[in-house]
Amino acid sequence: MNAIHGRSVDVRTPDGVADAYVVHPDDGAAHPGVLVVQDGFGLRPSLRSLADRIAAHGYTVLVPNAYYRHGRAPVVELPDFIDPEARPETFQRVFPMIRELTPLVLRSDVGVYLEWLAASPQVAAGKVGLTGYCMGARLAVLAAAMFPDRVAAVAGFHGGPLVTDTPDSPHLTLGNITAELYFAHAGEDRHMTPEHIAQFDRALDTAGVQHRTEVYTGVDHGFTQADTSAYDSEATERHYRALLSLFDRTLHR
Repeated sequence: MNAIHGRSVDVRTPDGVADAYVVHPDDGAAHPGVLVVQDGFGLRPSLRSLADRIAAHGYTVLVPNAYYRHGRAPVVELPDFIDPEARPETFQRVFPMIRELTPLVLRSDVGVYLEWLAASPQVAAGKVGLTGYCMGARLAVLAAAMFPDRVAAVAGFHGGPLVTDTPDSPHLTLGNITAELYFAHAGEDRHMTPEHIAQFDRALDTAGVQHRTEVYTGVDHGFTQADTSAYDSEATERHYRALLSLFDRTLHR
């Protein structure tokens, strides 16, 4: 594992300034770039720790605040431990911001983040990897379809919704993707039922996208998020093994 250096940065976008966290090995070298797409709770210490773990394996990792149009993180005040059953008001506050992350907004933001990574001296030349959590998995798939020439790998964990009846459903965008994809679904996730998973896999097969899908049995939606009641340490370690294997295979070419 590499010693790492992390810091807060501001990334200017057409709509303002996105605060973000960037972390990379502290060795003076350039490393493949990774964009972490947040879950619904946003940029916070647990996501920074997740980025640190990826960076220590040899990557330069950027974690933007997707809600920057509403202020700097934390946009919504969060407890140290998030229990969704006890704090429905948290969801009530973030849902409107989630709905604002339309494909048009996503294209604008991700385009800027990819340019920022490409311009960073800590980022090696070449395509980047994306990893998304909960809603971030959905956004990562859409982003890979929007920027097929920039994205080599996408991982999605307890993601959703990946199949909807709207025109911008991720499963309808897969034809543009050139990246390799990996998905780990939570076995107890009502947001991605077995039927949804099967439909999404069929769409990936039809589009000819190289992919692997796994269901982590017995865990809940959000199992990678250490500050939530859904956290599962064994499943999270499995997630790191799968994620880093994907990036090691696709980003060091």
